[in-house]
Amino acid sequence: LYNPTAVTITLAHAWAAFAILPIYVSLEKIDRSLLEAARDLGENAFMTFVRVTLPLSLPGVIAASLLVFIPTVGDYVTPSLVGGPSGIMIGNIIQSMFGKAFNWPLGAAISVMVMFTITAMVCAFLWGTHQFRRRVA
Repeated sequence: LYNPTAVTITLAHAWAAFAILPIYVSLEKIDRSLLEAARDLGENAFMTFVRVTLPLSLPGVIAASLLVFIPTVGDYVTPSLVGGPSGIMIGNIIQSMFGKAFNWPLGAAISVMVMFTITAMVCAFLWGTHQFRRRVA
């Protein structure tokens, strides 16, 4: 309690269901005959996962990653409750700028910078995923 590890474990536990559900749905849609065909053609379990399961489940993995990553960056309640007063995350800094410090311009500037950073990371993630799918398919 009151350390970054506790905050990480708590956030992972709180958001795990939101990650599991899209991944489960995308794995459920995979045709089992494709997995059997890969095994019949001599692929081992790991290569079957890399060449068949992962590319077909990638939309669910992307959805899960984005569904969890974006709100977790802005979460300020969990770090303040579990991490204590020394638990500094970007959401806590923004909240303190608007609440305690009454420095609204700096809070707005940090918020916009976080928004642009997240947008750039999401675009890079989607581009990388697109490149991965082009190479595998």
